[in-house]
Amino acid sequence: MKVNVELNPDLKELLVNILAPEKSQELDALLARIEPPEETTLLGFQNGCAVPLNPDDVLRFYGEEKEVRAQTADGVVYTVRPRLYELEGRYAARRFVRISNSELVNWNRVEALDLSLAGTIRVTLAGGVVTYVSRRCVKRIKEVLGL
Repeated sequence: MKVNVELNPDLKELLVNILAPEKSQELDALLARIEPPEETTLLGFQNGCAVPLNPDDVLRFYGEEKEVRAQTADGVVYTVRPRLYELEGRYAARRFVRISNSELVNWNRVEALDLSLAGTIRVTLAGGVVTYVSRRCVKRIKEVLGL
């Protein structure tokens, strides 16, 4: 990748032009890092009350009983309105990674990975929360890890 920076005092705001020969994972990663973040909070519902959640405080989003749940490090589970695919698109830049058809984890909150299991990966999140990467997603997770 080559970077070219031009300073222009006539501009009123920062302008970024990206030239690429084709769409690639490198381009997608770059766009995810420089695009302005969408709304930073998310509403979680519990016992009829709405609570604003900071996505950085969420360990994982997962599907349960035809709803999407958000679990925080202190073990509190909230119901959220967006679907998993919407959350994945919205928070990919914050390093939320799909580990199965029904779960996204906050990669910044991963404390340990157990790769010794045949065909899957055991993921330990902050607060001792344990989950597993589905066989279908193991290859993608290994790419994220650089293995």
